Amino acid sequence: MDRKIIELYDEYTHRPLERRVFLQRLTVLAGSSAAAYALIPLLENNYARAALVDPADPRLATGMVNFRGAGGEVRGYLATPKSGPAKRAGVIVVHENRGLNPHIQDVARRVALAGFTALAPDALSPLGGTPANEDEARAAFARIDLDRTVRDLVAAVAYLKGRPDAAGPVGAVGFCWGGGMVNLLAVNAPDLAAAVPFYGLVAPAAEVPKIKAKLQLHYAGNDARINAGIAEFEAALKAAGVTYEKFVYDGAEHSFNNDTAGVRYNKAAAELAWSRTIAFLKANLDGAGAS
Repeated sequence: MDRKIIELYDEYTHRPLERRVFLQRLTVLAGSSAAAYALIPLLENNYARAALVDPADPRLATGMVNFRGAGGEVRGYLATPKSGPAKRAGVIVVHENRGLNPHIQDVARRVALAGFTALAPDALSPLGGTPANEDEARAAFARIDLDRTVRDLVAAVAYLKGRPDAAGPVGAVGFCWGGGMVNLLAVNAPDLAAAVPFYGLVAPAAEVPKIKAKLQLHYAGNDARINAGIAEFEAALKAAGVTYEKFVYDGAEHSFNNDTAGVRYNKAAAELAWSRTIAFLKANLDGAGAS
């Protein structure tokens, strides 16, 4: 697909553009309104493909939970393995700028199958939760209090550490908007053990010395908006002595790990990045409960 179309969609989802403006500009690039509308299913997320792990998988216990956040109750999706050690490490899964949707719930189940207690908080909880309509969910992020959201994620660390099935260490993985939030969580949660941001906005360089977690950073090769911050972030990490590893997936697009993301999904890059993620979490959460 023409890179200008992918870049336009990225602008639409992250700026964001009004849908009307997006469609007008897509029509120009595609050559006609019919061609533009034919492209949309190839670009937008298709949650019918979200369940790589069946929500009713008998190996897992899943459901919604509430925990105390910075200013009230935060709702989240919890997935835990039914077998294995009675106590295990926890992993926070932070969603993209579409909220807690079926894809992120599926990612939480993947994390749980790796032997962790997985919690995917809904950052839109203070606004009533993630709406079913993707455009409404994306628009809601303009009204989020980011400071409160970070404190809610810090509270999620405490929630996982305080559960009766907790083995102690907690890590986090996040994607796109959630990748940026994982970077900020690492700055603000000194007891976070491991952090894996996928194509997320970097933490401010001045805040990097606060990071105590080990980091594994994943970036798409074709992602100029996010990648513009890598050099400064990496320099700050080195200067602060933060333990990290960085991977850039040549030819991959932003959201390459999201298997519901149409042409932006890159199966080879996603599978490699995910295998690295799980190995990193197991190694840096002391292997507690992981198998």
